[in-house]
Amino acid sequence: MTANSENTKTQAKSIFSGSLPGQERFVAPLEETPLRDVDSIDEEAPATSMWSDAWKTLRKNPIFIISAILVIFILLVALFPSLFTKQDPVVCNLENSLESGNASHPFGFDLQGCDVYSRVVYGARTSVSIGIATTIMVTLLGGFIGAIAGFFGGWLDAILSRVTDIFFAIPMLLGAIVLLQMFRTSTSIWKIVFTLTLFGWVSMARITRSAVMEAKNLEFNTASTALGSSPIRNLFRHIVPNSLAPVIVMATMSLGSYIVSEATLSFLGIGLPTSVVSWGGDISTAQNLLRTNPSVLFYPSAALAITVLAFIMLGDAVKDALDPKTRTA
Repeated sequence: MTANSENTKTQAKSIFSGSLPGQERFVAPLEETPLRDVDSIDEEAPATSMWSDAWKTLRKNPIFIISAILVIFILLVALFPSLFTKQDPVVCNLENSLESGNASHPFGFDLQGCDVYSRVVYGARTSVSIGIATTIMVTLLGGFIGAIAGFFGGWLDAILSRVTDIFFAIPMLLGAIVLLQMFRTSTSIWKIVFTLTLFGWVSMARITRSAVMEAKNLEFNTASTALGSSPIRNLFRHIVPNSLAPVIVMATMSLGSYIVSEATLSFLGIGLPTSVVSWGGDISTAQNLLRTNPSVLFYPSAALAITVLAFIMLGDAVKDALDPKTRTA
């Protein structure tokens, strides 16, 4: 062993000179290891949060970019359909029945002589509006019930959990079919929204309950309580904002399923009446033309599929950004 090695060992050993016999540890001197540069913290760097880190991840995700572009385009079509077509979707002429497409009517005409393109464009407003409104109401109702149950626990959690189990045992579409039989004459989209909300809030309640139960045991809640904050203030000021990540993921991914549910109910003839333009209603009307004129069925079906796929892709990208543990390879 060389003199330099002996000196280094002696210097390292002196750091732990207070150890008992046989418990000495030999560590390389700090000036000889570059790890301190790796482990160092840039104190001048700006503070970051989960949301800023998630946004940085989303900006680099091609799935998010593609789905966001599709969702923005779909929302523009739903909000401003007159920008994309000048045809009235409810004005039909039987002389144009099943005519093929042309420059003015690119998708052709359906059996009643209605312009298929204009009905696809205006159908986006109905289907997307129902999906967004249902998602908002499900998030508010299920989030509130789940947050109350998860935060207070005890007998209140037991009662709310049993109520949740009862509604969870009822299939959403089956319950909606039974309930909507009483409102078949109504043309309002709110009957669909309230029905889907009534049977769809349970999943959101369970997700929120789990997130709140996890967040309420963290240090910031204990510190806030020690400073004199009330339980209700802790819940809505601190715990709920720190439990939003799984709720946002659930809401984004559920939006597409509510659009499909509305289309399914309209397809079965118990959702919106035929006087209301919707993708589900047009698909139901065109199902008998599948062999003779499939294009009439194809266009509203394709619009529905692309919309649902866009929201599912967006939800998957948001899930990967907000929960790194579930990131796909």
